Amino acid sequence: MWMIPGQNQSWVSEFILLGFSSDPTTNSILFTVFLLIYLSSVMGNGLIIMLICMDTQLHTPMYFFLCILSLLDIGYVTTTMPQMLVHLLADSQAISFAGCWLQMYVFGALGITECIFFVVMAYDRYVAICHPLRYTVILNWGLCIQLAAGSWISGFFFSALHTFFTMSLPYCGPNRVNHYFCEGPSVRSLACMDTHIIEMIDLVLSVFVVVTPICLIVASYIHIAKAILKIKSTQGRCKAFSTCASHLTVVTFFYGSSTYIYMRPNSSYSPERDKQISLFYNAFTALLNPVVYSLRNKDIKRAFLKVMGHSRVD
Repeated sequence: MWMIPGQNQSWVSEFILLGFSSDPTTNSILFTVFLLIYLSSVMGNGLIIMLICMDTQLHTPMYFFLCILSLLDIGYVTTTMPQMLVHLLADSQAISFAGCWLQMYVFGALGITECIFFVVMAYDRYVAICHPLRYTVILNWGLCIQLAAGSWISGFFFSALHTFFTMSLPYCGPNRVNHYFCEGPSVRSLACMDTHIIEMIDLVLSVFVVVTPICLIVASYIHIAKAILKIKSTQGRCKAFSTCASHLTVVTFFYGSSTYIYMRPNSSYSPERDKQISLFYNAFTALLNPVVYSLRNKDIKRAFLKVMGHSRVD
């Protein structure tokens, strides 16, 4: 569908999201798989939020941040997965220009917020291990709320810049996006002008929202590693490291895939590969978070058993 604003030039009014396959049988299988992933992600993260809210013993900075991470994951995966599920079974895979704009903005805002929020969680682990006696003094509730609010505000601000520069490009040619949602690089590849300058702007933004957080997380864990090595007992070192293992696992999956997507030049754009990699930092990370944090965390398991009517973790 096209609209003509005048001056003999056409502009797209909608995009067609090609998704993963055009075969109905394959799409039916993918629908079942992705529906299970989506429901598991929402229920797993929702369970963590419920347990942290209900159990007063989990009302600490670490679990406050974990609760926000779960909330981000629910919003993050809900921005893309429901629409993808509908498109897998529907005859039309169209999304309006405004709908594409909104999806790109919300997805980017939540994703960037999560990027920054991982730094906050790394700082939490740094304070807990390097300054355990002053943990509650340094990370008081006022600072926790400020860190959380700052992450959200930064995420929505940087996403507004990314979305504005991407969607303000002229789209007057093909409108078929070889992706399952309106991701910036995929949509930008359809622009009917040289996008080199926009790529450079996006690269600068990526330095702020990807490279800088990674550097801060690495710096935090260098200090954490030094503090752990000073612990004399092997059991103490293992216990200290285990509190960081979950965070490191999730951070590796999330930053590894998102760095590839947003920090490589448009010339190396590969639609099929990008779609697969996008699933890692979108669907699978949201699914991984509750699994990693709940299976490795005795407090979460204790809270779950308490809700279920049991008094202790076996």
